[in-house]
Amino acid sequence: MSSLAVQLYSVREQAAVDRRAVLRRIADMGYRAVEPYDVHLDPEGLRDDLREAGLSVCSVHAPLLDERRAAALAGAVTVGAETVIVPAAPAEWFAGREGVELAARTIGEAAREAADHGLRLGYHNHWWELEQRVDGRPALEVLAELLDPSVLLEVDLYWAATGGVDPSGLLTRLGERVSHLHVKDGPATQEGPMTAVGSGRVPIVDALNTAPDAVRIVELDHCATDMLQALADSHAYLTGLAAAGRVSP
Repeated sequence: MSSLAVQLYSVREQAAVDRRAVLRRIADMGYRAVEPYDVHLDPEGLRDDLREAGLSVCSVHAPLLDERRAAALAGAVTVGAETVIVPAAPAEWFAGREGVELAARTIGEAAREAADHGLRLGYHNHWWELEQRVDGRPALEVLAELLDPSVLLEVDLYWAATGGVDPSGLLTRLGERVSHLHVKDGPATQEGPMTAVGSGRVPIVDALNTAPDAVRIVELDHCATDMLQALADSHAYLTGLAAAGRVSP
């Protein structure tokens, strides 16, 4: 499963103590790529640590909707990313069509600036874009129609389920716009705690088979068990699915 990655937000506490050691541990688990979330802070140092660990960058999360945008885009280029993703937009933007239109315009502005740096831009969902409805539909689907076609989508399977939609159905409706998946598991509630992939309630197998070409990124926002062990268990589960032919490699 060559496209399997880790969102580094999962190990933010451990990396604050010893980032290089954490990256080496992730590589030892078998992951070959990561998705950083803080490239606006120390891009050169992160780039060097990733190289030492033998990890590539599949994409980055970055604060693109505020004054940190320029630093975030420059940092994304420094670490070698090709895709930069807006991690969230305010929940109130998704309460009605006017707010979703504002979201589409604002994300579109960021996408044009990202393109000036040679980067593609994507948007990552939480539960509120799906729980809230516009014209009787999940607000995220309305946003997808309003966004410039160049903007990609990174669907978070856990938050989709938490927002009350079937992840596979959502992926089917969004289609080829979905370039990345956040693969996480747990009780599918806002509070969590999340669990190693394969040990929760999220229909992981169906979702992966619905979007077989999307980059698969394991992320656990918080976890009741040891985070690094949960990431290792997630890798074992996902590679096991591929080895058994239950999902595409």
